[in-house]
Formats: sequence, structure tokens, C-alpha cells
Amino acid sequence: MLRPERMSRVSVTGSKRVMDDVIETVHDLGLLHVTEYDGSWDYFEPGDPAEGAEDGSEKLVTVRSLKSILDVDEADAGPTRLVTDEALDEELEEIRQTVNELDDRRDELTDELRTIEDEIQTIDPFVTLGIDLDLLQGYENLSVVVGEGDIETVRDALAHSDVDLYQFFQEDDVIAVAARTDEDTLQDALVSATFTELTVPDSEADPESHREELQHRKQQLESKLTTVEDELEDLRLDVAGFLLAAEEKLAIDVQKSEAPLTFATTEHAFVAEGWIPSDRYADLAEALTDAVGEAIEVDELERADYSDEGHPESTETVETDDSGGSGGASTGETVEASASDETESQEVAADGGLVTMGDSRPPVIQDNPGVVKPFEALVEIINRPQYDELDPTVVFFLTFPAFFGFMIGDLGYGILYMGLGYWLLKSFDNDVVKSLGGVGLLSGLFTAIFGVLYGELFGLHQLGDILWNGHPPIHKGLQPHYLAYGQAWLLVSVIAGVLHLVVGRIFDFYNNLDHGLGEAIMESGSWILFTVGLWLWVFTRTAMGPKPSFMFEVFGSGEGAALPIGFTGFPVLELFRVPLGGFDLVVGVALAMTIVGLIMVIAAEGGIGLIESITQGFGHVVSYTRIAAVLLAKAGMALAVNLLVFGATLHGGEFHLIWFMSEEPVADDVVFQGLLNLDGSMAIVGLLFGLVLLVLGHLLVLVLGITSAGLQAVRLEYVEFFGKFFEGGGKAYEPFGYDREFTTEE
Repeated sequence: MLRPERMSRVSVTGSKRVMDDVIETVHDLGLLHVTEYDGSWDYFEPGDPAEGAEDGSEKLVTVRSLKSILDVDEADAGPTRLVTDEALDEELEEIRQTVNELDDRRDELTDELRTIEDEIQTIDPFVTLGIDLDLLQGYENLSVVVGEGDIETVRDALAHSDVDLYQFFQEDDVIAVAARTDEDTLQDALVSATFTELTVPDSEADPESHREELQHRKQQLESKLTTVEDELEDLRLDVAGFLLAAEEKLAIDVQKSEAPLTFATTEHAFVAEGWIPSDRYADLAEALTDAVGEAIEVDELERADYSDEGHPESTETVETDDSGGSGGASTGETVEASASDETESQEVAADGGLVTMGDSRPPVIQDNPGVVKPFEALVEIINRPQYDELDPTVVFFLTFPAFFGFMIGDLGYGILYMGLGYWLLKSFDNDVVKSLGGVGLLSGLFTAIFGVLYGELFGLHQLGDILWNGHPPIHKGLQPHYLAYGQAWLLVSVIAGVLHLVVGRIFDFYNNLDHGLGEAIMESGSWILFTVGLWLWVFTRTAMGPKPSFMFEVFGSGEGAALPIGFTGFPVLELFRVPLGGFDLVVGVALAMTIVGLIMVIAAEGGIGLIESITQGFGHVVSYTRIAAVLLAKAGMALAVNLLVFGATLHGGEFHLIWFMSEEPVADDVVFQGLLNLDGSMAIVGLLFGLVLLVLGHLLVLVLGITSAGLQAVRLEYVEFFGKFFEGGGKAYEPFGYDREFTTEE
């Protein structure tokens, strides 16, 4: 789980006459992550695409264009089918012509319809004005301007202009001005007015009749457009399956025909190289041997070690088979490879020796169980782990749902989160959305579990009365009587932070072992020593002045303890004392660990290490108290909703919801009467508003649970935890091949 699958670099060398058979076999297996030849070898060139590659690419572009025009998606596929080359040549051309004709006709109708709609919009003001269109144009000594504006500003503008003879025609905010002057002079006179000129339509009809003609033409165009769209829809239903299958076949053909571009070739031979899971090498070698016999050599060059930056600087020796069995190297020599040889000239040995074609980094296949898989998507939001890095997905899987569930802790919300997660998981084909569904399902499960332990259902404590006889094992600490629990959760958050960060530093220690044990101790061990020592010292009974007393009470055995486990502080384990003025500084084991760790941090990182010791060793741990803060905030919101709806009394340091009480509440104890407890004429109003507030209020808490508890938990993972060790940048495993969905080979 913490390491990716072990990968082997393999080489396939053979005669060009069998290259097509090799490509076909490797493609069908879908195992080899092909390394692209970088052109660095003498006398070797990248291969040429197979015959027909260009034609296949053009057809693939055509198919995808037709899919886009017809809006074809995977749901339209129907049963799998066999697509022949003849069908591609004949049926595809027929579909292309039909679709293009209908699409062109649709575009023409759409453009004409848009023009008609613009004309209707233009004629509407003239309909309002009510003057025939031929009366608004065509005069020799008279200018007419029509527009929309404010009549008072138009009057004022003309009154202060050189236009002497004019007349207004107005209806609503549509104004026509006729004046004995030229059109330019009239327009200049109206510049200062609130007036937007309109273009008079070129028609002699009255505006109402002209508008009716346009409306009739619009209806005709809409009918024709509907007919064309129906034809396209019928065509889509008829050809969708074929187009999806044709796209898949062409994509496979193009993929195969362009494969030689990644090979190193000479006039008569080729060399292909790539990565494969080590435990599948025998499958590849056997399949190729069965396909082409002795015309090729298949060599396992190396099994990549988990080394610095993902490069296999040290590799596991791979013994080859003298007999050439299973496609192995036929020389019987030991094959080794090293990324440190990249600066030297590359070799291609005729006997199947060292072959390194390009990027030497192995691709990454994260090796996690099925239940952990959804969390890989959350890790990849930051980046895919490098081949040499420890994969944090399993830690993410163990901690994120626990953090989230602890912060929300409600059976009702948990069931809804599980339902939402299940819906995302089952309703979408997108891998990321399905992963989020899996995360939501598990996070909801933890929310429900903690809800049972808290005895809460949508913030109601009646669940605790049913399951735990009124005494659930833990409380959120929001109510005055249970204040100690709120304080305890602050300390639990700190303890969780120390453990979480130490795990991150242990990951970093393991990663740094590639640079030697000494460097790992200085770079990572120093932080582990400092962080653990510092917080052990914080929880010892020394320097008690600045330490709040509840730190040593809430886990004790006294009356005020929330979780009575008898903890009242760690023993000092004194080593020696240092006189400092009027008091002696007691140096115990914890303080000694802190000092030694700090010295090591400064030695490894310089002066900046002193600052980082405060921000990381102390600040990052304290950052985890947001877990307790969100817990109390969400509990407070749910409680507020229930108080407003059901009403409550405060008695004995606990809130008791009036609506669920069997006896009349004591008036002096009532905090809020509650909308459901209103009397008289307000009872119905209170009932309606109460139910609306109850639903909307808890829906708000549900949504904020995702945006606050979810984001805070993710932040603790990404910033505090990942920041201690994770670099990312791994290369995805993309094997040469294609997962068929719509086509069959037989």
C-alpha cells in the first residue's frame, strides 16, 4: 500500500517484418507503458507511421465532428458491434453527407429566424406609434426622425435649435419628429436630448400588418427548423451506435499505426522499450514469443528500485535465459541498467544488451486495496506520488473520514452523507466523481458512528436516551454541564496533530534514507525528536504558570474529568537542574529531547530552522485544534436550530427541549418558548415557520459540514501532513492499448 507496484523496464528488439504483429500483440495485452525514443542513438531514427495512418486520422476527425453535431454521447451506444473498413468507407460518407446537409439547413434557418426576430423587435415601437411606415419616409422637403426618448428634452432641444417648423407625434415613449429642414440638421438638433433614433423599416404597410407578416414568417421558420431538428434527432438515434463504434475502431487503428513513431528503427530492425509491472513480464514475453517466434528478443532490462527521485539508480539484477525461452534475452548474460548512465552514450547491443531510449523514470501504479482507491483521487489533486515516494493514500484513508466524522458526529447527518456518497458512486461514470462518492460514503459512516457515540440525531439528544439510557459514552461539550468535554477535545485535537505530523516525518525519514541514515536522522529524525519532546514537555507538570489547569484535569480521575483515565500529566524524569537567578530550571527527559532536537534542526537547516521550529513544531500542531472548534461550531448551529423550533429550558447545566418534555416546564428555566409551542392564533403560524426553519436550518448545517469540516480536514492533510514529506510529480502508467466499450473484434 505504501509503495507503488514494482515496475520492470523491458525491451523488444526484432525485424521490421514482424513489427506489425508485435504492435498488434502488445496492443491487445494492454500492459506496456511505451517509452518514446528520444533520437539519441547513432544510426537509429524514429519509425514511420504505418500506411493509412493519415487517412485514419482524417476519418477520426470526421467521426468526432459528426458526434458533436448530433450531440451523441455514450448513453446512445446500444450493443457492441463489428465495424469493418468497408462500412467506414461507405456508411460514414453517407452519414457525413446527410448530417452536413441537415446541419447547413439548420444553420440557414437559424440565421433567418434570428433576422426575423430582430425585425420584429425593431417594428414594435412603430406599432406603438401607430403611423403607417410610408408616411415616415420619402419626403423631399421634410425630414422625419423616429426614436425612443423623453418628450420634454426633445422639445427643449428643438426650441433652442435653428429648426423653426416642426411637429411632434408621440405614443408612450416613442416619438416622431417632422421638421422642414434636412435630416442632418434635425439629427444635430436632437443630440442634446434624451433620444435614441430608430431606423424606419423599408415597407409601405401599416406597422401592425407588417408585424403580422413577420410573425407569420417566424412561425414558418420555426416549423421548418423543428422539422430539421427532428430529422437530426432521428438520424442521431439511427447512427449513434455506429459513430461511437467507428470512433473506437479508428482510435485503435490510429493508435496502432502511429506506434512506430515511438520506436528506434533502422532499415531492417526496430527497438521498442517500455515499462511493465514486474509480475506481468512473463505474460508479455510469452505472448510475443507465441505471436512471432524467434524473430524478436524480449529482455527484462531492470526492475526499478525505489530510489531518489524515482530514478532506478540501483536496480535488481535480472538473470536471462540461455535458451531464449519466454522471449528473454538469448545471450545468457546478466542485464543491468542504471539511470546514472544517462550522461554516457547510449548503446543498443545486437545481443539484447542495455537499451535506454528516453525518460528513465518508471510510471506509477498506486497499489491500494479497493476501499482505499477513492482516496487516490484526493491525493492526485496535489500530485501523483513519485515512484520512490511512500504513498500517503492509506493514511489519508484512515485519518480524513475520522477527522470529518468526529467534527460532525451526528447519526442523521451521517446517513444523509452516506446517501449522497452512494448516489455519486452509482450515478456517474466519471472516475473523480465516483471517487468523491466513495469518500463521502466512508466519511458519512464515520459521522454516523460518532453520532451514535455522542447520542445525537440532527442535534437531538433523544437518541442518547434511546441507545444509552440517557448516558452516551461521550459528549460534544457544548452544554454547560459538559464543558470539560469541549476542553478535552481541544487536547485530543492536539494529540491527534502530534501523531499525524510524526507519521508525516516518519514518511520523510524513510524517503531520506536514500541519501543515507545520517542525513535522514538530521533532516527528519530531528523534527520527530523536537516535536515529540516539545509536546511531552507541554504535558509535564513543570512551568505550570502559563499552562491551563484543565490540561491536567479533564483526563484525570476527579469530579471534573471528561474522560477519567487517570492522566494528570507526564512525569518530569529529571536529569539535572540549571540555576537561573532566583529559580532552578528543571531539565527532564522531555525538555532534553526538545533541546537536542532543536539543535539538530538548526544544524540541518541553519537559522531558518529556529523560526520553523516555532511555526511547525508548535504552530502546526496547534492548528489541529480547528477540529474541536468545528465540532463545537457545528453542534452549536444544530442546537440553535432545535432551540428556535422546539424551545428549551436550561436546568442543571443542560438544555431540555420543551417539545419533548413530558411535564410542564418551569417558567424560570425557559430559555426560548419555541415556534412549535406558540399558543392561540399564532399556533398555526409557529407550526409552519417552525417546520420550514427546521428543514432549512439542518440543511444549512449539512452543507456547511462539507464546506467547513470537509475543507478543514482536507487542509490538515494537504498543508500540515503532506507538507512534511510529499513532493509528488509521479508519471501516470498509461499502457499501450485500448479498453473496448462499443466494438467487438469478432
